[in-house]
Amino acid sequence: MPQNDAAIQAARQFLSTSDRPELAPLGRGLINDTYRVTTGTSSWVLQRINRQVFPDPVAVMTNLRRVTDHASRVRRGCLESPWRLPEVIPTRAGDDVYQDAHGEYWRAITYIDQTHGLSAITRPEQAEQVGRALGWFHGLVGELPAESLHDTLPGFHVTPGYLIEFDAVVAKGGGGPDWEGLAEALEFVESRRPCADVLELARSHGRLKPHVIHGDPKLDNVLFDIASGQAVSLIDLDTVKPGLLHYDLGDCFRSCCNKVSETVETGGAAFDVGVFRAVLQGYLREASSILTREDLDYLYDAIRLLPFELGLRFLTDHLAGNVYFKVQAPGQNLERALGQFRLSASVETFEGDIRRVLAALT
Repeated sequence: MPQNDAAIQAARQFLSTSDRPELAPLGRGLINDTYRVTTGTSSWVLQRINRQVFPDPVAVMTNLRRVTDHASRVRRGCLESPWRLPEVIPTRAGDDVYQDAHGEYWRAITYIDQTHGLSAITRPEQAEQVGRALGWFHGLVGELPAESLHDTLPGFHVTPGYLIEFDAVVAKGGGGPDWEGLAEALEFVESRRPCADVLELARSHGRLKPHVIHGDPKLDNVLFDIASGQAVSLIDLDTVKPGLLHYDLGDCFRSCCNKVSETVETGGAAFDVGVFRAVLQGYLREASSILTREDLDYLYDAIRLLPFELGLRFLTDHLAGNVYFKVQAPGQNLERALGQFRLSASVETFEGDIRRVLAALT
């Protein structure tokens, strides 16, 4: 069955039988298939959960329901707050997820209207708003025990585990030797290998504690109110799970502080310390009480590590034949990897400046 026909059939499971859905692709996500569904004057979001990435879609939806129900309760107690999360829309049968005849899982969530996303930071106030969105989210889910959520992606953001996967793929000779830029990428991995376990070692020694995290707080996932320009939501909650706050903070800085758009894979990748300062200021406005002294001590390591980790994942997928991240052209995952490695190298170049900002603001 064509994908769009399957999506239409799935959409009808969340509608009254008289509704006629119109579907349009939504967003630039590399994992799930996402559509904006319009029926009359109302809109909502339909997604096919990628089972190759999320092997237990029911656990994903259990986490999503737990977090969004909690957010709804908090919002009812603070009616003036602009912050909001998408809410789960049940099927006509009352389920949180629909499984079609081919075994694919679909879910529906509310569409947060009168908002827009950004592909790049162009003004300091935008960067501060992104930081506030992540700080608000951490404050919100900080009331939920980490152990109350399923670990839907075991090993996600555990960099030493990604190195093991990378080594296994290289040992099989994946990807071939002739791609331009491959030697550069492989050399970068080898030169940074000793730093890969810095956060996991700190966790194993009890210096860093797990929290509920978003898992993918990149710029694309922050929504801004059209009228006020304020950030009002952090979306794409499939990756919500127990983890270290450093994964979220490092990934947010990785996404926002690159001087080129994330859609530009290689050329010009460089860390913007000014944007970093603004994002961190915004985060601390909402969540300064969350971070311990030891959390702060490991922030630079997170800022350097997360671009390396994502680059390693892109490179491994390139070598394995592009089985995880969607690509539009051969070699695109290698290009993405090189972009992230060059960003990580730029972070190292600005280590002194980054540490001075951390000292001044914390």
